[in-house]
Amino acid sequence: MIEFNVQDMTCGHCASRISKAIIGVDANAKVDIKIEGRTVSVESKATKEELAEAIADAGYTPQAI
Repeated sequence: MIEFNVQDMTCGHCASRISKAIIGVDANAKVDIKIEGRTVSVESKATKEELAEAIADAGYTPQAI
């Protein structure tokens, strides 16, 4: 499980964009997003760096936890 804190994720639209970005990197990824806690947890074969880059490309600032 790879986890990120994404402080600039504030709503469902943000969560949807992040989820789509991660699925774009790994179509089989399991994504769990907690908007209140501003956390993104991912089970994926992609690396932490690849996932962070996908989140950043979607316009957000991921910080690995």
